[in-house]
Amino acid sequence: MKLKQILAPLRSASPRMRILLSVAIGALLLFASGHVDELRSYQGAQVAIYAIAISSIVLLTGFSGQISLGHGALMAIGGYAAVLAQIHWHLPYPLTFLVGGAAGAGAGYLLGIAAARLRGPYLAGTTLALAVGLPSLANQFHILGGEQGLSFDIGTAPTWIGNDFSQYRWFFWVAVVLALAVYWLLRNLLSTRYGRRWRALRSNPTAAALAGINVARAKVLAFTLSSCVAGLAGSLFAMLLGLVAPLAFTLTLSFTLVTGAVLAGVSNLGGSIVGAVVLVSIPELSNAISSHFGGSEKVTSNLPGVITSVLLIATVLLAPNGPKFPTRRHQ
Repeated sequence: MKLKQILAPLRSASPRMRILLSVAIGALLLFASGHVDELRSYQGAQVAIYAIAISSIVLLTGFSGQISLGHGALMAIGGYAAVLAQIHWHLPYPLTFLVGGAAGAGAGYLLGIAAARLRGPYLAGTTLALAVGLPSLANQFHILGGEQGLSFDIGTAPTWIGNDFSQYRWFFWVAVVLALAVYWLLRNLLSTRYGRRWRALRSNPTAAALAGINVARAKVLAFTLSSCVAGLAGSLFAMLLGLVAPLAFTLTLSFTLVTGAVLAGVSNLGGSIVGAVVLVSIPELSNAISSHFGGSEKVTSNLPGVITSVLLIATVLLAPNGPKFPTRRHQ
């Protein structure tokens, strides 16, 4: 039996079944985390965080047709907001993640108002300017920690889980639970009238307007929700790094997320995990290649970018729609 035939019933499952599947997948992943080392737990948390960030681009670009090259900056806004909420308001870490998502949503709403008047390369250029300028802006304010950034510590795992529960395993648990929750929420949202409106907007904005869709409002809503998800991913990224600093949210991060979305298939929400796994695997693959051929330190540091570029070009040429996943037909 083909994989497509196996997955088709899962993709057409009811919302209640999706909850049960998400819980089952989460339980399996959390159980597996107890049988891997610290490095794999760290990489697993990276995959979950990248999957959340990539899904925000899939929501924006793949479904509403708006192009963003600045989601790394929106992640930075969420990360800084979460850290500042912990430092100044002493909020527990679950609430800091919510603050990070809310801050990203607020920034996305303001950016979305401008985006409603722009399209294509003009919108991409505007978001690119945000990704370039935000790290420099963070260096100018003492409250943001300057170049050194601000530390972020969510603490150790609760005692009821066990005293031998490692820090990175705890990060993995937090990231996976939130990644599954985000995927379930977005999957169900895209099955509603909002998802249908965004698809119409992506296909033909003029026809969507003639059909009675408020194009500007739909664009702003898509940008706001996408930025909220990116802000959440940024707060989780800060958790994993233990700090938030300009060097952690560079322009390279924005381009990396776009690359991951293209590798996953920019209109495939389920493909976000594929793009995330590829992005996390590239540094390890680069180290293996460099060690095998005896490359210098300079080659080792630049090789991940080369591999990412080659994969991006190959994907655009050979599989522009990303990996083939069975899709549910919308009536």
